[in-house]
Amino acid sequence: MSQSILSSSQISAVSHGSHDNPFSVLGMHLSKDPAGLVVRTFKPYAEKVELVNDKNGKKFELNRVSDEGLFELVLKNLKTKFPYHFVVKWPDTDPVEQNDPYSFGPQISDFDLQLWGEGNHHYAYRFMGAHVKEIDGVSGTHFVVCAPSARRVSVIGAFNGWDGRVHVMRKYYDQGIWEIFIPGVGEGEAYKFEISSQNTSLPLKKADPYAFAAELRPLTASIVAKIDDFSWSDEKWMKTRSSNFDKPMSVYEVHLGSWKRKNDADASFLTYRELADELIPYVKEHGFTHIELLPIAEHPYDPSWGYQITGYFAPTKRFGNPQEFMQFVDECHKNNIGVIVDWVPAHFTKDDHGLRLFDGTHLYEHSDPRKGEHKGWGTNIFNFGRTEVLNFLISNAVFWLDKYHIDGLRVDAVASMLYLDYSRKDGEWIPNQYGGRENLEAVYFLKKFNEVVHHEFNGIMTFAEESTSWPMVSRPTYLGGLGFDYKWNMGWMNDTLKYMEVDPLFRKYHHNQLTFSMIYAFSENFILPFSHDEVVHLKKSMLSKMPGDLWQKFANMRALYTYMFTHPGKKLNFMGGEIGQWSEWNAEKTLEWNLLEFESHKSLNAMVRDINKLYQSENALHNIDFDWNGFRWINASDYEKSILSYIRYSDDPADYLVVVMNFTPVVYNNYVIGVPEKCRFRVIFNSDSEYYGGSNVIVPESESSDGEWHGLPAHLEIVVPPLSGVIYKPDR
Repeated sequence: MSQSILSSSQISAVSHGSHDNPFSVLGMHLSKDPAGLVVRTFKPYAEKVELVNDKNGKKFELNRVSDEGLFELVLKNLKTKFPYHFVVKWPDTDPVEQNDPYSFGPQISDFDLQLWGEGNHHYAYRFMGAHVKEIDGVSGTHFVVCAPSARRVSVIGAFNGWDGRVHVMRKYYDQGIWEIFIPGVGEGEAYKFEISSQNTSLPLKKADPYAFAAELRPLTASIVAKIDDFSWSDEKWMKTRSSNFDKPMSVYEVHLGSWKRKNDADASFLTYRELADELIPYVKEHGFTHIELLPIAEHPYDPSWGYQITGYFAPTKRFGNPQEFMQFVDECHKNNIGVIVDWVPAHFTKDDHGLRLFDGTHLYEHSDPRKGEHKGWGTNIFNFGRTEVLNFLISNAVFWLDKYHIDGLRVDAVASMLYLDYSRKDGEWIPNQYGGRENLEAVYFLKKFNEVVHHEFNGIMTFAEESTSWPMVSRPTYLGGLGFDYKWNMGWMNDTLKYMEVDPLFRKYHHNQLTFSMIYAFSENFILPFSHDEVVHLKKSMLSKMPGDLWQKFANMRALYTYMFTHPGKKLNFMGGEIGQWSEWNAEKTLEWNLLEFESHKSLNAMVRDINKLYQSENALHNIDFDWNGFRWINASDYEKSILSYIRYSDDPADYLVVVMNFTPVVYNNYVIGVPEKCRFRVIFNSDSEYYGGSNVIVPESESSDGEWHGLPAHLEIVVPPLSGVIYKPDR
């Protein structure tokens, strides 16, 4: 053991990984006493360490100055630093050449630090996390993490024996950021951050919040990944995609792990590549315009469906690597299908390797459980008042739109973010500074999120799953709104499903559940959702909700879908509904595709396909969804017969459709409705057609007659089939 010019306390601090500024000790430094250069490195268990001068090839052996593995070399009278590397010999191995991570200076720009400190770094993932790069001709990975309250942060992995003493990071005290460039660490390496805190006796071992990839559960390490080397071929789509409200939007909501599986017995998932081969043609054939994916960010627990996330910047490894997910999105775009992703900024899982108590303190979550916990969900709530959280979440939203060309973000559980008393009893919540129940920091965050993503990306869409009467959710922030493009119409969904579950004999007593939606239909830009939440937790599948015998159940389903596709608002349906699945959705099993062997299910599937394509081809069904110019009641008050009739208009008033809905199993002959003009009306869709499994009651083309009816100048006498929706178009 050699004598060191360092103090014993400094030697001990480096040797035990507790030094608060290892860059001041390790690496190459000018020394005053003795005058010259001093080089130090910490190599646990090494037998011998040599320094090689990269300019002239000279070698110098370092002296061991601690039992733990601190080595030191003093080069007297040398005052000019030079490039070098080490040759390290461990027991029973050949010597290994290594560059010194402590020979590299700070790598984060002042501009990045300024934006970070302000809470305005919308592209924080460009420098946070792990980035493979070359510095001064040396290849390695640059690691950056935020842990302002940590005493020490290290990168650990197989490359250093998972030893937190080896690669202790440099701290930027003003911003709470730590960094280190580790030569030789490349793509595919597993790593974590080891964080020493004053509040914990043992170091924390955390996954990287900004990691681009992660290990497959139950493993929890982050993976060094390159995501900038994918060759996109969706330029045309990206230039022409549009969030214009006059376009059709029919969304197919999908849980990738259970849409289809190779084998339920061994729970083997389809990969992103296989999903591209099977899911995309299916969606295209059935006329859906968009796919919405339940959260695909990395999560440790399958039954959470992805809503309890640990890797916000990492597509789950369950289905493949980042490039394969990019390929999936690229193929969607080449087939003119948009991709929407469920995004979860409301809360996060409590798993030890995740964000909770990240640096030993409540960095990402509120410390007070009355603001920081969803007890019902077993999760933590983000503290939207912290700049670190704003940087993290907004840059995460930007990340999916930027790196993965995602077309829309559906924000989960917005209501839980807006209200401090959400799902809480008296005494379990804290009012805001004005004594109210509104979460002012969350409101600010949601507005800023919408402003940033719409400013940065043309044609993208944001959706709010918001179930309350919070005003102006889908109105611009400059008008006082939250800035979303669309809001899920949970009121319409709940009322409609409650109505449909009632026996047709008694529906006349619930008629207002169908008509009430038009009182508020244009207060927001609504999307009509029959989502995954409606077919789980003993709510029954869509088909099983329907009353009556087998024929009536299918007829009710056909009528329900016809009503949905002719009602103002964009459309969303969860997978399985279109095939008439009998069982509730089970995330651990594939959909019941075998049902398509039966004619009734096959016919329902064909009907969904045809109504989707009719919805796209008829401007009147999608052109004006958000004001009264696109809709007019003909007769909303025929509760005795449970019949609704209405008109849908396009932006050309002469281009319209007449819709007649019958929610009873009774056929009505000589039924009269008012229409806008005297002309022939042809049937362009009839859910009661035998082609869809209906009773095939003959609905002839009809000629309207002059004479006011229902406030319209002409009237039409028609046959109304049982449990049906019929769409008429003027044939001039």
